[in-house]
Amino acid sequence: MAQADILLSGQGISRRWGGLSALDDVSIDVARGSVHAVIGTNGAGKSTLVNILSGELAPSSGRVLLRGQDVSHWSQPRRARAGVGRSYQRNTIYPSFSVQENCRLAAQAMHQQAWAWWRAAIRCPVTTQAADAALEKSGLQALAQRQAGLLSHGQKRQLEIAMCLATRPDVLLLDEPLAGMGAEETERMLALLQALKAEHAMLLIEHDMDAVFRVADVITVLVNGQVIACDKPQAVRNNAQVRVAYLGEH
Repeated sequence: MAQADILLSGQGISRRWGGLSALDDVSIDVARGSVHAVIGTNGAGKSTLVNILSGELAPSSGRVLLRGQDVSHWSQPRRARAGVGRSYQRNTIYPSFSVQENCRLAAQAMHQQAWAWWRAAIRCPVTTQAADAALEKSGLQALAQRQAGLLSHGQKRQLEIAMCLATRPDVLLLDEPLAGMGAEETERMLALLQALKAEHAMLLIEHDMDAVFRVADVITVLVNGQVIACDKPQAVRNNAQVRVAYLGEH
């Protein structure tokens, strides 16, 4: 991994609530052109890590770097404006709006023009173009005018990624994008992730191990808030500690 390609880093991150340690001295690099998967059982600290990287939660110690700049004390909106996009475990779309309008609203959050009171926001060419480009990248352009609530589960997850893309991020933090998908929808999502990684630094939290080992370039394994392995997929698959702690082998 070339140092110049690393867009987002967590260095020595710990998070404590009283006597409970959710993360303990976790370091991670997310580089353009690769998918860095984070795996671990429930309670391992995966979502806490993403929340800290995205700015929704402050670390108890350690720091977060974006393009080499310390952003540990930046808010989530400021990090989003600087190029950090995030999807969530649960759908966060507007079901009564069209697919395109969902993306346009996401773009509008990044391109606010409170002073342009004479023009309807829906007619803003910048946000409309950003929405259309995001729909094309995510493969949803044919469904642009469909009501978002009528999409299939897999299409809704694609829409969430499209909404991220509408903000034109460099970094994508994806929290279980494959959750609840069937085989065909999973294949479409994996193809989308592969297509996006050339232009983005991507961190992926996912429980589907078959999918993780197919799409990830690097895998970090968390157990009880600590990193027990960080390596290429085959090395992680062959790691005895990982096989015992996470894959359930003895």
